[in-house]
Amino acid sequence: MEKDSIIETNRVHFYYGKFRALTDISMRFQKHRITALIGPSGCGKSTLLRLLNRMNDLIPEARVEGEVVFEDRDIYGPDVDPVEIRKKIGMVFQKPNPFPKSIFNNITFGPKLSGVAAKADLRNLVEESLRQAVLWDEVKDILDRSAMALSGGQQQRLCIARALAMKPDVLLMDEPTSALDPISTAKIEELVEELKKKYTIIIVTHNMQQAARISDMTGFFYLGRLVEYELTEKIFTNPSVKQTEDYITGRFG
Repeated sequence: MEKDSIIETNRVHFYYGKFRALTDISMRFQKHRITALIGPSGCGKSTLLRLLNRMNDLIPEARVEGEVVFEDRDIYGPDVDPVEIRKKIGMVFQKPNPFPKSIFNNITFGPKLSGVAAKADLRNLVEESLRQAVLWDEVKDILDRSAMALSGGQQQRLCIARALAMKPDVLLMDEPTSALDPISTAKIEELVEELKKKYTIIIVTHNMQQAARISDMTGFFYLGRLVEYELTEKIFTNPSVKQTEDYITGRFG
């Protein structure tokens, strides 16, 4: 594994039952970079994202071939605990999904399960995570209030804070702004750019402008295959594959 890589996929195929959703995916994700995965609906982007922290284990008849290497181990090896992987590789979903609990308990839910018990530690973790998600100033006086009372954009930043509270190395984001208004979207994009100083971020987006604005690397997927994977600037200004150019210029998609 190259020293600036944090995750590598080697010749990965993925099946839902007999259906092959991903074919021969080899990619290297670099530390402290934002990688965008783009392509039309149903092309395998979200499948790949969920594969990187074993979320697909929860789907009956899902099967992986090939290697997904994280910290020099294949995460699908027989001795690997998927719960440990999900602590290190956090996930933020398309729609904000806060727990129906207080803001405070949303953040502390995972850490408590992992054994963080001291009240002072939990309080510090809540503040640190909410500050990182640029939400602290908005909610510091209402931490005991239900997270469900927050706006959609605030809920999504809370879900990001909840993922950060587990101290991950990597943050996976599956279209994190598709359910949000433009102002909330801009806040999340600013936040993502700030977070890459400490984390590696892999984001699935349908929004081509978003990929161009915030990512360092972009992978274009079509029908379960990786068509092109390059520096974002190159993908958007001088792609090597005509199919990539056709998608980016809106000729299909």
